[in-house]
Amino acid sequence: MTTTRVFDLLKRYEKEFHNKQDAFGVKQNGKWVLHSAKEYIEIAHHISYGLLSLGIKKGDKIATISSNRPEWNFVDMGISMIGAVHVPIFTSLSTKEYNFILEHSDSKLVFVSDLYLFGKVSETNFHKKNAEGVYSFDALDEAKNLNEIVQLGKDSAVYYKQELETIKASVVEDDFATLIYTSGTTGTSKGVMLSHKNMVQNFLEASKVFNLGINDKYLSILPLCHVGGRMGNYQTQYSGTGLYYAENMAAIASNMKEIQPDGFDAVPRILEKVFDNVIAKGNKLTGIKKRLFFWAVRLGLKYKQESKSSWWYKKKLAIADKLIFSKWREALGGKIRIVGCGGAALQPRLERVFWACGIKILNMYGLTETSPIITINRQHDPNLKLGTVGALIDGVEIKIANDGEIMCKGHNVMLGYYKDNQLTKQVFDDDGWFHTGDIGYMDEGKFLVITDRKKEIFKLSSGKFIAPQVLENRMKESNNIEQIMVIGEQEKFASAIIYPNFSIIKEWCSQNHLKYNSHEEIIQMPEVYSLIQGDIKLFNKNIAKAEQIQRFKLVADEWTPFSGELSPTLKLKRKFISEKYQHLINQIYSKQMI
Repeated sequence: MTTTRVFDLLKRYEKEFHNKQDAFGVKQNGKWVLHSAKEYIEIAHHISYGLLSLGIKKGDKIATISSNRPEWNFVDMGISMIGAVHVPIFTSLSTKEYNFILEHSDSKLVFVSDLYLFGKVSETNFHKKNAEGVYSFDALDEAKNLNEIVQLGKDSAVYYKQELETIKASVVEDDFATLIYTSGTTGTSKGVMLSHKNMVQNFLEASKVFNLGINDKYLSILPLCHVGGRMGNYQTQYSGTGLYYAENMAAIASNMKEIQPDGFDAVPRILEKVFDNVIAKGNKLTGIKKRLFFWAVRLGLKYKQESKSSWWYKKKLAIADKLIFSKWREALGGKIRIVGCGGAALQPRLERVFWACGIKILNMYGLTETSPIITINRQHDPNLKLGTVGALIDGVEIKIANDGEIMCKGHNVMLGYYKDNQLTKQVFDDDGWFHTGDIGYMDEGKFLVITDRKKEIFKLSSGKFIAPQVLENRMKESNNIEQIMVIGEQEKFASAIIYPNFSIIKEWCSQNHLKYNSHEEIIQMPEVYSLIQGDIKLFNKNIAKAEQIQRFKLVADEWTPFSGELSPTLKLKRKFISEKYQHLINQIYSKQMI
């Protein structure tokens, strides 16, 4: 059967995977609970009937604010089948942001996953005007429950069954299907309108690349409201693969051991954390075990894809795999072989070392506005080149503007920004090319390389341009640096605000008999400053003088989406960070600073 609309996935389950018992897996009360394909199909249809009973019509907007769980999909398909528009929203936003999105999107109903998120929504104007329109996945005394809509659907199925089929038949691939609000690293979130075609064509292309099967398992980590997490969610369903949802970021490693997935999705920050944890364990080894461990790491950092590796390197890699890398895979469940990665710049060293370990990182590039994939690295030659974000997917084309900006055309490009024709016109030129705002170039005429975000490039007072993402990504190759933001717009030189990798730094302090009581005390230590200064000096040796980091300040508080320094997709929120640490920036550029 042909898949052209998102809800066609249910027909595919019915035809190809109707006996599948682990369509979804989620951990509840310490145990993994499975939901079958049959259950998925039935509940989704009952939700459609229930929504129709409530008077929801084709084109109406329904919001979800939820952690990753099967109910998200039940509601998603229920919304999709009646031609309504799903508005998925991040769980880490402020009440002010929820207020804006719920009002701007014209949402008729809101589904939340739990009491905490219900509390956030209860403070919004939406709840004050329409408290009856808020439903919870968890059973709460304070709110209506999803099961009420499911039961309503069961009771009214006889009245709405034929109407639902009529509505489904009227939905076409170019219809508006979802409204996704960007994470807003620089300002107010924008509502991106995507069609069924945008999303379906993207997950069909992704399914060819990942090539997962009905007996595979996939751990979903990225939020389902994130366009990348959603694409991974759909492509996994299309392949009939068991889709398991990670409990939270802290539980990823334990979840992997329990379900033994074949793959997972990630943004670079997740892979950085995994690698940092591995290195921290290696640092605790002693003697020959420690030497072998870091020999394998150094070997992995020199990895080249198989067609470009010598027989001698392959021989050494086989030894490293048997002694070291096989244990890394065991720590991740033992079956991991593939990871979809996007959303930000991936450190080349991480890509190399994971491939050396037998875990294929499929680095990709795209935006919410492009559904998201524009390019992706394949698992094999000739459409694979490490250090790039891969080759184009079918049906999509790109062009590099004179100033280096990447422009895109294809089935993946959005319908436009909701209620903002002016902004929509700004990002499309007269020839219909969508301007991504990213700077890059084509390597070998085939593989895309991203160099920076156009709006983030700044100019020193000398007139030299600085691309901060490139510098930050390279400097984070230091195990001692967890997060860094390069600054210096209209100043004489580039500098940086650095959040150290405290798990590594603490181990280093212990080895050097340095005592401390807090992170604040650690960053005040001259020895720690000198350690990171040494990393900066090494980095500066390999770049142009104008790009060199002349001064830096260490900070002790972690950067997270909840504290505001990172977007929900773990990108730097530069304006927020600059304002938060303005006193440190003033010190950096003070003439009195030595």
